[in-house]
Amino acid sequence: MTEERCCLECTGIDIRFEKVKDITEKFKAMKGALIPVLHEVQSMFGYLPEQALQVVSEELAIPMSEIYGVSTFYSQFTLEPKGKHIIKICLGTACYVKGAQDILERFCNVLEVDIGKTTSDGRFTVEAARCLGACGLAPVLMVDDKVYGRLIPDDVIRIIEEYK
Repeated sequence: MTEERCCLECTGIDIRFEKVKDITEKFKAMKGALIPVLHEVQSMFGYLPEQALQVVSEELAIPMSEIYGVSTFYSQFTLEPKGKHIIKICLGTACYVKGAQDILERFCNVLEVDIGKTTSDGRFTVEAARCLGACGLAPVLMVDDKVYGRLIPDDVIRIIEEYK
């Protein structure tokens, strides 16, 4: 059991919020520290919880409005927890023309989740991507770091089963 898990379960205190102070301290003297700090905080939590952002705001003396502006502008940041597996369906031109929208809709229907949201069991997050850089495999998607190409809607069930 990790130290963080034990403290949370035994005392109800999540020491990761204290570690956010350590992260901010490491970057405090650096100009433009906010983005690297947000990356490390998100790496620790899996998303950017409001309580952690408040610590960042206090430690770096940056208003919450600026922190929210940065964290919502850049697509790599998320304010909501993501699923264990991230499904990114490419909707770039080549993929879209070859039926990616149907594949995206099939994932959402089968998993009973909206685009950009996480399933109720926390297993999957379904996202639409503008381009995954594999146009020759269109339509293409990624589950975590694994690429699937030349897809049809009937492939959706098989792909989901690989991760259950």
